[in-house]
Amino acid sequence: MKNKTLPSSDKVRVKRGHQRGHYDRETVNTILDSGYLANIAYIFNSEPFVMPTLYWREGNFVYWHGSTASRAMKSMVGQKVCLTVSHLDGLVLAKSAFHHSANYRSAMLFGVGEQIHDDSVKSQSLKTYMERHFPGRWDILRPVNNQELKATLLLRMKIDEFSSKIRTGPPIEAREDQELPIWSGVLSLEHSFSTIESEDERAIPNNIKYHVGRSL
Repeated sequence: MKNKTLPSSDKVRVKRGHQRGHYDRETVNTILDSGYLANIAYIFNSEPFVMPTLYWREGNFVYWHGSTASRAMKSMVGQKVCLTVSHLDGLVLAKSAFHHSANYRSAMLFGVGEQIHDDSVKSQSLKTYMERHFPGRWDILRPVNNQELKATLLLRMKIDEFSSKIRTGPPIEAREDQELPIWSGVLSLEHSFSTIESEDERAIPNNIKYHVGRSL
């Protein structure tokens, strides 16, 4: 299926493997909502850095948080950043080393880190974060206190300039390799929660047990 949505800028246009590029909001939202960990690139003292962090999406914004003492977080406030999310779906084995590849879904977003100062907005957004990654936990936990809110720096970025790139399917073989007696195919990768590790002797809540075996 051809992607008819045009990129928002030439910066996000996929040039290599352009047929795998997608520029519609639904595709990028699906990729974002399927993930947990993002990598965010930023500049500090004229040097590039990349920070891995948990993130979440609310409407037309993607959020992340950290300590108010974090050099990385403070460096992103009001500055340009690039956020990426990737999902590895399988390894693609061809009849030649040159055509080995991977099946994946990825999203790349460009924007400016915007700090959220209002404590009520911050608290509500952190609740959304908890329910996104740890569903059912917020309402049974000790409430967040003012000191914890002050120690938390919350940033968001508008989902405005972005692209996604997706590869699916079998290996692409060179014509002269197609009849070679070498196995080729795809090793599919499944992501799921496997076990619960806990030293707490109390009964594990059902909403935690629910995660085991659930695909990501």
